[in-house]
Amino acid sequence: MGIRDVTDIHEEFDGDRLPPGQRETERFPVLSLNDTPDFDPDEWTFTVRGAVDEELTYSWAEFRDLPTDTQRQDFHCVTGWSRFDNEFVGVSFPEIAERAGVADDAVHVMFGAMDGYTTNLPLEECMRREVLFVRELDGDPLPSDHGGPLRVVTPHKYAYKGAKWVDGVTFLTEPQRGYWEKRGYSNTANPWAEDRYTTM
Repeated sequence: MGIRDVTDIHEEFDGDRLPPGQRETERFPVLSLNDTPDFDPDEWTFTVRGAVDEELTYSWAEFRDLPTDTQRQDFHCVTGWSRFDNEFVGVSFPEIAERAGVADDAVHVMFGAMDGYTTNLPLEECMRREVLFVRELDGDPLPSDHGGPLRVVTPHKYAYKGAKWVDGVTFLTEPQRGYWEKRGYSNTANPWAEDRYTTM
């Protein structure tokens, strides 16, 4: 299967490829809330819980056996930089949702991470093939400082909506806010509307 190019996603939001207030960089700056957690492939688990038909738990070996997509995406950081043409390999969010079976009353999703970080999105914003649980970047395993072994990417949102070191998702029947959303960052995080911070 070839690579799927989704770098035209900006057209859906009536914006330019480089969102307003962003600068393009070929570097990939490292920004993290906490120190890089230790990863033990024999101990790591990924859990799917909450408003689903079947709660799931995957070991690292089991997660690596799931079907993957290869996509070319742009990456927009809320601090003002964008990196174009990242080649990501990962499991799509809809693949996980289909395996768990989403309950009719599920409306929201909370992503959890090995370092305790959380971030949230409405379910409809997650049910896109472009939302990936990524384990490879540009042909190599995802580096630990960029969220390896597994991180979420959300090319239609600022990157704080894509948890590094992700180790589970919870399907919610009511909206909740994650770490940065509770501290004044935008809940919508639309780069083309410059939704960086909550307006009080």
